[in-house]
Amino acid sequence: MTRPPSGVLPGRVMLAFIIVTLIWGSTWLVIRGQLGTVDPAWSICYRFLIAAAAMFVYGAFARSPMRLDRAGIRLVSLIALTQFFLNYTLVYHAEARVTSGVVAMIFALLIVPNALLARFFLGMPISGRFALGSIVSLVGLGFLFGHEVVHAASGGGPVALGIGMALVSVLACGCANVLQASRLGRTLSPVPVMAWSMLIGSAMNALFGFVAAGAPTIDLDPSYLAGIVYLGLFGSAVTFPLYYLVIREMGPARAAYSSVLTPVIAMGLSTLFEGYRWSLAAAFGALLVLIGLLVALSARKPAA
Repeated sequence: MTRPPSGVLPGRVMLAFIIVTLIWGSTWLVIRGQLGTVDPAWSICYRFLIAAAAMFVYGAFARSPMRLDRAGIRLVSLIALTQFFLNYTLVYHAEARVTSGVVAMIFALLIVPNALLARFFLGMPISGRFALGSIVSLVGLGFLFGHEVVHAASGGGPVALGIGMALVSVLACGCANVLQASRLGRTLSPVPVMAWSMLIGSAMNALFGFVAAGAPTIDLDPSYLAGIVYLGLFGSAVTFPLYYLVIREMGPARAAYSSVLTPVIAMGLSTLFEGYRWSLAAAFGALLVLIGLLVALSARKPAA
């Protein structure tokens, strides 16, 4: 069978990329609704406990082997630590201090650590076309969120702490992405990797919750419960295995473009549900993001 040119993505990979981007574009608003009476550690714990349960149920129906050897256990433990504990703990606490739009924009910087870490640890080159497209998209994000960033910058210490947390979360997520794209990560099935890493990540958050906030609490408000279920099933159990596929096929750098597009999706949803009004600068910024995406994704796929 003839393989497509290295710059052309298979349809199933593009479909996975689109699904991940659309769903994660909505999760920023949902996460905001999770902040309140329940400590973030417990909200994250519940989210990934639901996601892990869904992955194990899917694995049983799909007859997917769920056992991992010692190397696999070490890998999923590192993914759990970086992706499902450090990354999300910092994201939730950052959103308590700055707007979700600012956090989403900062998270778009994921293309930088993903590209650099993949270059240094996996030997994946950074093409000129990808670099150009990324610069264009980041400039576009500056136009899109420039007003919010300037406003946030005047917020003092709590806002600065929130921005710092978001930046560290980006680095943690980049480490997790490169782990998934490693030689070992590419040989393992996404189902057991995601199931076990989510379960371990949930346990890590539970331990942190006990230490930082005490016994578990739950908000019985229907909107909170619906948000937890949505984040656990759609925002995690559906998207992370698909993103694993995208990382394997596209490489960590190009896969991170989902995080560049999610702020645009989030602002589109804000237009529908929160009455956000687009300025000329914001519309121009969104256009630049899309142009940069087309340029970057047309770059040749790096060798594994």
